[in-house]
Amino acid sequence: MRNKFTRADSRLFSKGLHTALYEKLGAHPCRSGGKDGVRFAVWAPNAQQVSLISSRNGWDPLVEPMTRGSYGVWEHFSPGMVQGDSYKYVVVGADGVSRYKADPVGFWSELRPSSASIVWPLEGYEWHDEEYLARVRSEDPVAKPMAIYEVHPGSWKKDYRLGPDGFLNYRQLADELSDYVLYMGFTHVELIGICEHPFDGSWGYQVTGYYSPTSRYGTPDDFRYFVDTMHSRGIGVILDWVPAHYPKDNFGLEHFDGTPLYESADPLLAEYPQWGTLAFDHAKPEVRSFLISDAFYWVKEFHVDAIRVDAVAAMLHTNFSRDPWRPNKYGGSENLESIAFLRQLNQSLTEGTGAYMIAEDSSIMQGITAPVSEGGFGFKFKWNLGWMNDTLEYLKLEPIYRGFHHWQLTHTAEYAFTENFILVLSHDEVVHLKHSMVEKLPGSAGDKLAGLKTLYAYQFCCPGKKLLFMGQEFAEEREWSEDRAIDWGFPNDPWHRDVMESLRRMIGIYRSWPCLYSDSSNPVTFEWVNSTDSMRNTVSFIRRNPWNWEGAVLCVFNFSGQAYENYDIGVPVEGWYKRIFSSYDTMPGETKGDEASIPPLVSSPEPCDHYENRITYSLRPYEAVLFALPQIEGQRK
Repeated sequence: MRNKFTRADSRLFSKGLHTALYEKLGAHPCRSGGKDGVRFAVWAPNAQQVSLISSRNGWDPLVEPMTRGSYGVWEHFSPGMVQGDSYKYVVVGADGVSRYKADPVGFWSELRPSSASIVWPLEGYEWHDEEYLARVRSEDPVAKPMAIYEVHPGSWKKDYRLGPDGFLNYRQLADELSDYVLYMGFTHVELIGICEHPFDGSWGYQVTGYYSPTSRYGTPDDFRYFVDTMHSRGIGVILDWVPAHYPKDNFGLEHFDGTPLYESADPLLAEYPQWGTLAFDHAKPEVRSFLISDAFYWVKEFHVDAIRVDAVAAMLHTNFSRDPWRPNKYGGSENLESIAFLRQLNQSLTEGTGAYMIAEDSSIMQGITAPVSEGGFGFKFKWNLGWMNDTLEYLKLEPIYRGFHHWQLTHTAEYAFTENFILVLSHDEVVHLKHSMVEKLPGSAGDKLAGLKTLYAYQFCCPGKKLLFMGQEFAEEREWSEDRAIDWGFPNDPWHRDVMESLRRMIGIYRSWPCLYSDSSNPVTFEWVNSTDSMRNTVSFIRRNPWNWEGAVLCVFNFSGQAYENYDIGVPVEGWYKRIFSSYDTMPGETKGDEASIPPLVSSPEPCDHYENRITYSLRPYEAVLFALPQIEGQRK
């Protein structure tokens, strides 16, 4: 049995320091007075009365009134209630209005459009990932390869034999998805929409059940099985999480006890008009405790490896999507309370669990991934949205015009090492009439597919970790929709399969060559060979290890539809340059051969670019090609 809410809990809660509220609040099966039942506890400090209504008591608010305890926490033991029973709270607010509320710390929920919470114990699942956790929690993820497959579970695959929505259960999804992730070579999955949400079209970014794995795909234990299975196969699990805002659904957190309890009482800070949602008031220590405990909950109770924090930019500034807006006490737009919350969250979670946080942040705030002890925010990684936006804007242009926008391809290297970045091609870029990834590119169908392969190779060679949204790997042609599965017919087409297999091979190269992932915050790992060949739409650079030139790779990209016979490339040392990857290697009809069968190029002692030596290669249209530098022959890790 989980302990009752005590005075010690009150002190931690009131100071914003509680990291395990889920052990004290919510619904916990237990035995009391010689009877089995469930103990309920909910924070509603300004309520006049709170009652439990449930599937056991006929949803009658007069049957089971709750008792006000320490620090505005209402408690009640309901004999006879068991796992699987549904319930809500009737909260008579400070304004005298009765509100029917789901449990803010409920551990499971009814499937939408129903909205009651469901009793589900925290105990009972037998984990099998101890060795995995011991290993990864002792490693620095910055020093490891990271290729993330971003997944919306409800639309990765569907099986309409399972129900009207076609949702796969977490267990079925675990087995099928882990097979696919292993085949492709991704190191992590990032899950969209796991926290319970009422509207499918929000993709899970408007949450009503912060402690509840969505019932769309099964029970909390089914989700534990999902994580356990991923870990058993060496795959990390990242959870999308939204501590910035929540929807106004009447059964949720909005005016929970008749007052703005979780949101701010200040009308200039209470909402995000752009999204029509309410903003968490991070100035309140109880709200900080609620959110920090929630992060701990997903790590400790579900063993997730990392949490990706959505909408960080919205939390950093009080003027985000607001007009008028409230300046801070110094007259600036920085949201001082939210900044303090993020620093506390990152530091406490990392120190307390060994897990880490990832920031989805479009702001120009500095130090997002710097340690809190050094004045930073303490995130382990930050999404590089600037790289994504600039690279895609460049590639949307016809090649004849790209030369005039070459800076969009090259200037991101200027700040590539200012944070620990993840280069993302995310779900946000293939929705709302932005077109699918392949349909963003100009030209014929062949041009689009060839250009997409080069984009992916470029992504995996540039500094930073990597993320790709599902369906992009085989060049799905439609925009993504949460209402349908991605189109698994495309991998059966040889040209779309070529994109998939080229990416798969590139992921393997990325994971095999440390110079491609040992780069965060270390500019020495990246060196331009030629960044100024704008009118031919080519760029080339060298990736090397931080410690020496052993294991370095020369990366060359042709973003035009033109072939360049006898293309000269400057190289830093003389010797034999072995081709280890070309985006043409997997094409239908291409002569296949292993690396040993491809003759190396020998350098010439002739100046080229800013080097004393050169190699010459016939660069094909839209080709990405990688060469191993001479020092590393036979020494690849």
